[in-house]
Amino acid sequence: MNWRYRHTALLLCTFAFMATMVARLVISPLVPAITDDFVVSNAALGTALSLMWGTYALTQFPSGILGDRFGERRVVLVSLGLTAVSSVLLAVSPSYEFFVLSTVVLGLGAGLHYTVATTYLTKQFADTGRAIGVHIAGGPIAGLFAPVAATMVAVRYDWRVAMLLGFFTAAPLFALFAWRIRPTKPDRPEQPMRERVELGAMFELLSRPAITYTMLLSFLCAFTWQATASFLPAFLAEGKALSPAIASGLFSAYFVIHGLTQPLMGGLSDRIGRDRAAIVTMCAGIVGYGLLVAGGSLLEFGVGVVFVGLAMSWGAPIQSRFMDLLSPTERGTGFGLVRTMYMTTGASGSVVIGALADLYGWEASFTLLVGIMTAALAALAVNRFFRLGF
Repeated sequence: MNWRYRHTALLLCTFAFMATMVARLVISPLVPAITDDFVVSNAALGTALSLMWGTYALTQFPSGILGDRFGERRVVLVSLGLTAVSSVLLAVSPSYEFFVLSTVVLGLGAGLHYTVATTYLTKQFADTGRAIGVHIAGGPIAGLFAPVAATMVAVRYDWRVAMLLGFFTAAPLFALFAWRIRPTKPDRPEQPMRERVELGAMFELLSRPAITYTMLLSFLCAFTWQATASFLPAFLAEGKALSPAIASGLFSAYFVIHGLTQPLMGGLSDRIGRDRAAIVTMCAGIVGYGLLVAGGSLLEFGVGVVFVGLAMSWGAPIQSRFMDLLSPTERGTGFGLVRTMYMTTGASGSVVIGALADLYGWEASFTLLVGIMTAALAALAVNRFFRLGF
C-alpha cells in the first residue's frame, strides 16, 4: 500500500480517539479505590460515569456543527486539549462533587472528537466501513493498555496518579496532530450556527423510519457498551472473586479483541451488508455475556471476554449504516445529532448497572446485558424476516 496523506489522517485521528478514550477508561479499574476514598456507593460513582458519558453524547451534535463552521482540525485540537486538562482535574479532585464536575469536563472534551473525525475521514475514503472500523479501533487500543497501566500505577502510587495517564496521552497527541494535520476548510463557515439547530429539520431527520430504527439498535448497543466499559473489571473482581490484576488483564483482553475485530467487522459490513454483520455481533454478545454470568472458571471468563469483544464491535456496521442513510451534506450535523440521541440514552448503562449491582448483585446486573443483546438480535431478525425495509 502506497502511504498517502489520507493514511496519516486516519492514523492520527485513530490515535486522537485513543487518547480521549484513555482518559475515560482509566477510571473503570479504579472504581473500588475511588469509592473507598470518597466513601460513596457503586451507584454514586455510576452516576458520575453516566454524567461523563452523557456529556460525551450530548457534545456529538454541537461537535458536528462546530466542525462545519470552523473545520474539523480545530475541533479535534480543542478536544485533545480539554481531555488533557480534565485528566489533571480528576487527579487533584478534593471531593466527590469536584470529581463529578471533572468527569463532565472530560465528557465535554472527549465528545468533541468523534463526529468531526468520522465526517473528516468519510471525505477521505470511499470504503467508509473499513475507515470507520479502523478509527473506532482507537478505543480498543486504549483499552489494551489503559486499565492495566492504571492498575499498576495505582498499586505503586495511588488512583490519583493513575488519572494522569489521560494527560500524558492526550498532550503529546495534541502537539502531533497540530504538526502533521493540515488546516481543514469549513463546509459552512458563513452559516450562523443557530440555523443548524432548526427543530423542524432535526425532527424530520430523526423521524425517518430507517433512522429511528437504527437509533433504537444503537441505543441498545450503547447501553451495553457503556455498562461494560464502566463495570467489567468490578464485575470480574467483586462478582467473580478474581484478583484486580487478572480482572484488569481480562478487561484489556476485551479491548484487544474489540480493537482487532472493529476493522474486520467494518470490512465485513462493506462486503455482506450492514445488518448481516450486525447480527454476527449480537449473537456474539448473547454468548459472551452468558458465559460471564454463568461461568465459574478462568477459561470460561476468557472465552466470554473474547465473544464480548466481538459483540462490542457493533459500531462499525451500525455507524456505517447511519452514513449510508444520510446524504453527504447531512453527515456532519446529522451524524452528530443521531449519536447524541442514542449515546445520551445509552449513557444510562453505567448508573443502571451500578444500581442493580448494589441492589441484586453483579450477576443479576450483567444478566440484563444478555437480555439487551437478545432484544437487538430480535429487532434485526424481524426487520430482515418480514422485509420491513428499515
